[in-house]
Amino acid sequence: MAEMTLMQKLEVLADAAKYDASCASSGTARKNSLGGKGIGSTEGMGICHAYAPDGRCISLLKILLTNHCIFDCHYCINRKSSNVRRARFTPQEVVDLTLSFYRRNYIEGLFLSSGIVKSSNHTMEQLVEVARILREEHDFRGYIHLKTIPDADAELVHQAGLYADRVSINVELPTDAGLTRLAPDKDARQIEGAMGGVRMAIAQAKDEKKRFRNAPRFAPAGQSTQMIVGADGASDADIVGKASRLYDGFKLRRVYYSAFSPIPDASAVLPLKRPPLVREHRLYQSDWLMRFYGFSPREVMQATGEDGNLPLDIDPKLAWALKFRDQFPLDVNRATREQLLRVPGLGVHAVNRIIASRRHRSLRLQDVGRLTASISKVRPFICTVDWRPTALADRADLRALLAPKSEQLELFAA
Repeated sequence: MAEMTLMQKLEVLADAAKYDASCASSGTARKNSLGGKGIGSTEGMGICHAYAPDGRCISLLKILLTNHCIFDCHYCINRKSSNVRRARFTPQEVVDLTLSFYRRNYIEGLFLSSGIVKSSNHTMEQLVEVARILREEHDFRGYIHLKTIPDADAELVHQAGLYADRVSINVELPTDAGLTRLAPDKDARQIEGAMGGVRMAIAQAKDEKKRFRNAPRFAPAGQSTQMIVGADGASDADIVGKASRLYDGFKLRRVYYSAFSPIPDASAVLPLKRPPLVREHRLYQSDWLMRFYGFSPREVMQATGEDGNLPLDIDPKLAWALKFRDQFPLDVNRATREQLLRVPGLGVHAVNRIIASRRHRSLRLQDVGRLTASISKVRPFICTVDWRPTALADRADLRALLAPKSEQLELFAA
């Protein structure tokens, strides 16, 4: 077989990388040493787009070092027993691609993951070498996100954090039983041990930076992880509980959720169909409630049904509010910020605007309408000077009234 060209390798390894969702670029501030800040591109093989907290779209070259793998995880298209086209970059080829794309203003950084080839340590050494060459030999100041390997030597993972802006270690599945069944080569305790080591290194680097100006940085954009949804029997309550423990235990920046997608020559232990994409969307919404709206994991779980899953027809906040109608309606002129954040249809920015506006005058329904994206979802749960939902709040069909149209759900389920 003829040796693959660089572009043929890119085609294979960029496509293989699309299954990893834990890719984002935020929380770092490297200066651009190549002159001028790139604005990204909407085209290009292997380019993904992530969003910073300020809304900027950031383009990353997202590839695998190789899709060869000695592991045989049932849900992975690159598993050892999978019949897929294989390819492998050298560290220098990844460096050349990154610099070429960066200079053409296609990307602002690199997301690099890999299958396990030869051994975990060997693969980790290759990943670290890519970052080292970029930083030390080319003074590359763009964003670098490295996917680390939990059973690699701790010193190699530490080196990755010294070069990368963000590192991530995938927990893969929400339950230990699911991981044992579907990824027999991986160990949940080992994964969490590696995440704990990264957390300690980040905390230590921050402490040293306060005391010593030139102390080295370690993963300044933190660490993230990914969970696959729908490959095993884990419920949404299991997933929410796991995410909460990960946030609390390891101070993660993000937990990403990836709906299981059937793969060619799939293992017989996997489901035949993928879960509806709206389920992934609801989990992201529940994640947002815990991170930005002050909801506890227990409160999010209260929005689930008897099967432990979040409803697909309505968002988790609305599901919670409908279960606890006695908490409403809230007077927007008197309620606390924490209370207002529980009102369906009110986002963080809308609540902040309401609180700022009511300092100057009492708000009417029309005023709230101007401060929110849509007043229809909010009305049953609030009171204003001129509005009280006396009949609307107790309607038996309120859920059906507020649920999005079926065609919108079909877009997520497609």
